[in-house]
Amino acid sequence: MKLQKLTASAVLISIGILSTHLIYIPIGASKCFPVQHTINVLAAVLLGPWHGVAIAFSISWIRNLMGTGSILAFPGSMVGAFLAGVAYRQMNIILAAMAGEIIGTGFFGGLIAWVLASSLLQSNLTAWFFIPPFLISTIGGSIMAGLLLKSRLLQQVLIGRIK
Repeated sequence: MKLQKLTASAVLISIGILSTHLIYIPIGASKCFPVQHTINVLAAVLLGPWHGVAIAFSISWIRNLMGTGSILAFPGSMVGAFLAGVAYRQMNIILAAMAGEIIGTGFFGGLIAWVLASSLLQSNLTAWFFIPPFLISTIGGSIMAGLLLKSRLLQQVLIGRIK
C-alpha cells in the first residue's frame, strides 16, 4: 500500500506541475492556481492530510524553482490540503473536504499570504487583497475535485480506494 500511495502522490504532483502553464490567474504578487486546489481535495480524500500537505509543498516548491509560482503558493496550498484531509477524515464526506480546502486556502492561506507579503515583500496591501482571489481559485478547484470524485469513471478506477 505504501507504494500505491507514493505512486498516487507522484501522479498528483506531476499533474500539478504539468498543468502549471495551462490554468493560472495572476493577481498582484500571487499566481492563483485552481488545479492545485483540485489536487489538494483529491489528495485529502484519497491519501489523507499528511500526503496532501507533502503534495502541496512539492508542487509549490517545484513551481517556484521553475519560476511559475510565488512564495505565496506555500501557505494557501498546504493549509488547505491539511484542513481538507482532516475534515474528510473526521466526517468521511467529500463536501467536508471541499469546505476544508476552501476555508484553509481561502481564509487562512489568504491571511498567511498577507503576513508574508507584508514582511518579506515589504507590501502595504491589506488582507482583503489576498483573500478574494484565493477564495475564487479554491472554490473553482474544489468544485472540479468534487465533480471528479463523484464521477463514475474515477470511482471505477479507484475501486478499493488507496489506503
